[in-house]
Amino acid sequence: MRFFGTLVFLLFVAFLLFLAWPYVQDSGRYGRLVSAPVPVSLPNPLPGRPLTDTWGGARSGGRTHEGIDIFAKRGTPILSTTEGVVLNVGPNNLGGRTVMILGPGGQRHYYAHLEKYPELERGDWVDAGDVVGYVGDSGNAKGTPPHLHYGIYTAGGAINPYPLLKAGQR
Repeated sequence: MRFFGTLVFLLFVAFLLFLAWPYVQDSGRYGRLVSAPVPVSLPNPLPGRPLTDTWGGARSGGRTHEGIDIFAKRGTPILSTTEGVVLNVGPNNLGGRTVMILGPGGQRHYYAHLEKYPELERGDWVDAGDVVGYVGDSGNAKGTPPHLHYGIYTAGGAINPYPLLKAGQR
């Protein structure tokens, strides 16, 4: 009887490990992602589109622009600049339809004013070059020429993505 009880217990533990294994693997992946060095260059999320440094420009309400705008035809696919995990897919007041990706070094990559989303959900893993949205004018950009607002956020606040994107073009 004792043998049967031990066997049932071991089978139960094995079953729990089987269920938990994807989470164990993901926790290692998260750890590697967050502890990876921050990129020193990034690819353009809209390949072939010209880059202009719009960082710091005046915005309504006394705000300054915490990112850059990259103009393109409505519906143009937007590519992830890094590997990472999707933190958020959804609307907000300023950005309209947005996607936030946690990338290397814990930096958050923000894609805003999207026309529509691909099949992405919170917790999905993306690779650099995966489609994370499509160019639009949602949020406070309604009525402006279609564009992507791309921003990068660190624990210390927003950083200018322009130098990283320019370095990626070399």
